[in-house]
Amino acid sequence: MLTLYHSPNSRSTSVVQLIEEMGIADKIRVETVTIPRQDGSGGADPNNPHPEKKVPYLVDGDDFVRERAAIILYLTDRFPESGLGRSVGDPQRGAYLSWLVWYQGVLEPVAILSWAQLSHPAITASLRDYDTAIQRLDEVLSRQPYLLGQEYSAADLLASGPFSWFGDQMPSTDAIKAWVARCVDRPAVKAVAAREGR
Repeated sequence: MLTLYHSPNSRSTSVVQLIEEMGIADKIRVETVTIPRQDGSGGADPNNPHPEKKVPYLVDGDDFVRERAAIILYLTDRFPESGLGRSVGDPQRGAYLSWLVWYQGVLEPVAILSWAQLSHPAITASLRDYDTAIQRLDEVLSRQPYLLGQEYSAADLLASGPFSWFGDQMPSTDAIKAWVARCVDRPAVKAVAAREGR
């Protein structure tokens, strides 16, 4: 059985939401662990096999997957019947992969750098800046309700997360706010939020 190492109200919450959304909770054991928190609470859990004691961390027999985009891709490929991913050969496979990696490699880093008020021309040249990332999202979401078009996908779950989590601390546009509202209005997201006390 697959095992997900998870700490409530952390980055791994999005993977728990995905598991709920996909209807595969009976196929994955969720092991709750502690992690060091920015407020000084928590701590490294010796029961967490992640080499840096972070979450999420997915174990599948002798194999493992870390980083949210990779875990989301792994699960949506492993359980394609959920319809939340795009399988190899699907005409939206490239777009799906691009949004997952764009979130992990562009949006999250530039959002953190913007929040920390760190800037350097090398960062902007390679990663872009927060305003450019928001502009890209707005261009897409002004034309369609979700990143891949008319249907919600795991890419929406991943990319909308920080906007719902941090609210107005993540400046956005009306189109992005409407998209986030649609994403957090899903029963799976609400169920996990209720369980985790958010």
